[in-house]
Amino acid sequence: MRHLLALILLIAAAGAEAMPVRLKDLVEFDGVRSNDLVGYGLVVGLNGTGDGLRNSPFTEEIMTNILERLGVNVTGEQFRPKNVAAVIVTASLPPFARAGSPIDVTVSAIGDAGSLLGGTLIMTPMNAADGQIYAVAQGTIIAGGASAEGDAAAVVQGVPTSGVIPSGATVEREVAFDFAALDQMRLALRTPDFTTAARIEAAVNRAFGAHVALMIDSGTVEINVAGTGAASPAHAIGRIENILVEPERRARVVVDQRSGTIVMGEDVRISRVAVSQGNLTLRIEEAPLVVQPNPFAPGETVVVPRSEAEIAEEPGIGLAEVQGGTSLSEVVAGLNALGVSPRDMIDILKSIKAAGALHAEFIVM
Repeated sequence: MRHLLALILLIAAAGAEAMPVRLKDLVEFDGVRSNDLVGYGLVVGLNGTGDGLRNSPFTEEIMTNILERLGVNVTGEQFRPKNVAAVIVTASLPPFARAGSPIDVTVSAIGDAGSLLGGTLIMTPMNAADGQIYAVAQGTIIAGGASAEGDAAAVVQGVPTSGVIPSGATVEREVAFDFAALDQMRLALRTPDFTTAARIEAAVNRAFGAHVALMIDSGTVEINVAGTGAASPAHAIGRIENILVEPERRARVVVDQRSGTIVMGEDVRISRVAVSQGNLTLRIEEAPLVVQPNPFAPGETVVVPRSEAEIAEEPGIGLAEVQGGTSLSEVVAGLNALGVSPRDMIDILKSIKAAGALHAEFIVM
């Protein structure tokens, strides 16, 4: 527990000196984005772990369509192979991906297949949100799990019904976007903040020696590409993305109740408040008593219920007063010295926030 609380204090102390960050780590550039792709395909070559066609009729349908496109007529035939599975194939088309570029794909079973280990994805077209085909995927699946079963037991490790194909898709269509023709470019802050946006505007103007950046709102800074003197927008971004800016952070406390982790920023402050904490333990025990009649005596055996209930109050923190303007790291240090567990500390912080004395955004995960 003390090691965890010490880690909390180290995290809080680490943010005491703000460090400048590259602009590429703070913003997204307008137009420089990826696009999601999705496809529906068939995996073959499974070792008896494919879909049960009675429970997955869509697998039989796609298999019939593929065979007919290959010139095999299976109309009216009854076949129940166990080595095929219907899958959903997903990928992300990177920005400025050109025709012929390879991209990674993820393959996930949608039927009752037991495993995709050793399977091969048949040629699968992948569509974007506009319905157009932008890539075609095919290849051997690398699954991240294992499964085995016998007559009376089965064991599964990981997720064998999902896998990846590195460089498994080839880009067939490029996204129509003339990046070189941009005259204005917007920088979108990942964490909108007026102070940070103003600092970005000042840093960019200082780097180019001209008024080329303008803050539009807390999340957007507009760049006049023509005023930068760069040969192209790509050259301008090459200079802008490495400019160092010191971001402004909001006071924030993040707690994870499942693991008892607390992360805080250096700007968190607590007003004057009194804190008292204790634990109540409720314990109930059932000890039923069986009562039997004497031998050869009339009567029947009965069970008499007996319960014991007890409420115990464990020693906690007495009434303590926190002076106004105290940093949260100082409060945590004091609670750590008293041996307060992380989960109790989370409850204390919740109560301080509810009292209006914790001046920070409180996030519970």
